[in-house]
Amino acid sequence: MKDIIQRKLIIREAELKDAEALARLRMKTDGETEYMDREEGEGYLSPKDFEELIMTDQKELKNLCLVACDQQEVIGYCRCEGNKLKRLSHQVTFGIVIMKDYWGYGLGKQMLEMIIAWSEEQKIHKINLSVSASNIRAIRLYETYNFQIEGCLKDDKRLRGGEYHDTLLMARFSKKQKIYDNENPPS
Repeated sequence: MKDIIQRKLIIREAELKDAEALARLRMKTDGETEYMDREEGEGYLSPKDFEELIMTDQKELKNLCLVACDQQEVIGYCRCEGNKLKRLSHQVTFGIVIMKDYWGYGLGKQMLEMIIAWSEEQKIHKINLSVSASNIRAIRLYETYNFQIEGCLKDDKRLRGGEYHDTLLMARFSKKQKIYDNENPPS
């Protein structure tokens, strides 16, 4: 891990004042890596769009948006989104985005730990994510925190050079996960 003594990196809940910086950050990070779903400029979210997301996340108990900052600059974010449908209300889906210049500082790990602690407080049973199968570093991090591979979407993303990449679907379950065998399925 890189030396963070010279930097004042913090992670906190997103505020409305972060909307403009989040719009810029999303555009920048989409162009820095092929691990994202979008290429730079695609699926643009304006500062107003981010304001609406932040307000929604502040109201919804099963939503959370965190930002990572170096001094006052927003350099990463993580967003969890729940579901209002009763049959899906036990789970959330999340993703983490960090500027490439800040990879290796442990921000992803810290955000993940905060999401897990928050999900336990909210009594969320399942945390879902999708990750490029080629993003070995991220997969190892998720596995360290007991995320399991639930499936693989073959040739899910086509990269700029025309190469296809698989996407892994991963999930982490609360400690109260029910395990069923073939002889005793759920009723």
